[in-house]
Amino acid sequence: MFGEEKGLADVANDEIIKAIPFAASIGIELTLITPEQVVGRLSWSQDRTTAGGAIHGGATMALADTIAAICAVVNLPPGATTTTTASSTVFVRAARSGTIIATARPIHVGRSTIVLVIEVRDDVDKLIAQTTQTQAILASSE
Repeated sequence: MFGEEKGLADVANDEIIKAIPFAASIGIELTLITPEQVVGRLSWSQDRTTAGGAIHGGATMALADTIAAICAVVNLPPGATTTTTASSTVFVRAARSGTIIATARPIHVGRSTIVLVIEVRDDVDKLIAQTTQTQAILASSE
């Protein structure tokens, strides 16, 4: 996904986002990538809001999904790929300005699935949403 010749740790964060065109198109930025947690952010922008001026739930979920997918990828065995099989988001409050920050952490890394919890917080550390996601581990076709 991110290049055969480089490990994920060797790839610049902006290269990873460029490899996910939708994430790049909505402005997701990565700030930390480790197997224990991946952190990314999305800034408030008028074109990402609801009629009431809050960041759209779909934008929030896209951030959570992107960060979760990257966290799953850094926890895969060599040669494997992943795909989301389930994702559930609970919204707690709206963000009407600033930046939302998503932190994904694996709570289970097994042979066939990776389960992650993603917290999305505003820039004053208030919880905006929490997502629980399951990613299937797909064996290499080689």
